[in-house]
Amino acid sequence: MFTIGPYQIEHKTILAPMAGVTDLPFRQLCRQMGAGLVVSEMVAADPSTWSTRKSRLRIQFGDEPAPRSVQIAGYDPQMMADAAQFNVTQGAQIIDINMGCPAKKVCKRAAGSALLQDPRLVEDILKTVVAAVEVPVTLKIRTGWDRQNRNAVTIAKIAEESGIAALAVHGRTRACRFVGEVEYDTIAQVVEAVDIPVLANGDINSPEKAVSVLEHTGAAAVMIGRAAQGNPWIFKQINHYLEHGQLLAPPSVDQAGRVMSGHLMALHDFYGEVGGVRISRKHIGWYINPLPGGKDFTQLFNQLESTQEQQKLLNQFFKDYAHQEQAA
Repeated sequence: MFTIGPYQIEHKTILAPMAGVTDLPFRQLCRQMGAGLVVSEMVAADPSTWSTRKSRLRIQFGDEPAPRSVQIAGYDPQMMADAAQFNVTQGAQIIDINMGCPAKKVCKRAAGSALLQDPRLVEDILKTVVAAVEVPVTLKIRTGWDRQNRNAVTIAKIAEESGIAALAVHGRTRACRFVGEVEYDTIAQVVEAVDIPVLANGDINSPEKAVSVLEHTGAAAVMIGRAAQGNPWIFKQINHYLEHGQLLAPPSVDQAGRVMSGHLMALHDFYGEVGGVRISRKHIGWYINPLPGGKDFTQLFNQLESTQEQQKLLNQFFKDYAHQEQAA
């Protein structure tokens, strides 16, 4: 357990914000699976985007329990402050600032991890946003801009002095993107340098890895991103291992099928049939591609154009899969 402002976070497993992934249906599912905190998709600070359908969907919370965390991205301090205030009026209870995204379209506008090149601007943004809202403000960063310019410890100290309530560190530089070894040593240095909670992020894909990273870095929690795609059970599995030192059995075929079917219907309810059909393709692919015959299934699934067809094919896949397991 650790705290972010007035909020007690019960579990040491956090769902990382991921554009195009951590929408309301996926956040709700990961909470059900034991995530201690979930963070929304990135919302641009540019007010001209706030009325778009994409942005409106990204800041829908449904009946999500507290604390509701929204990530914002931008490069102008006042615009970021205005974005923070706007999202608080929409129901955000934690504002997370993105200084970790390595995407070119974000960095070319001097946002995301590009900001790490300018510590003075980082400080200006953080102080301006913290002063603008009464809710806790958190920050996500990388270890630096490139291998020659690692400044995570410096940025972490600036963050703490600016009033940031918690800090997530992806253990790679912006230049490394998602490739190469994760710098858990650097995350440990950040933990040592500040007193605010630090969340370790990067390649944490199993209960054993989570325990190893927590022990090595001293972080307050682990933040799970890509490893949760098609595997929301990872939160429950890590929590159980941390509490009991035992590995949970993977979900049964029947359990997995029910979760996928429920997720599919939640996506259709949230986006409508056209959006639901399209967005469910990647989620179902993440679930099923690793299974025997999964890639053939997803090729067929991706050709379907209705909720009913998708649900019917998914149900049939799991019936066939269960029969194959029984026969084996």
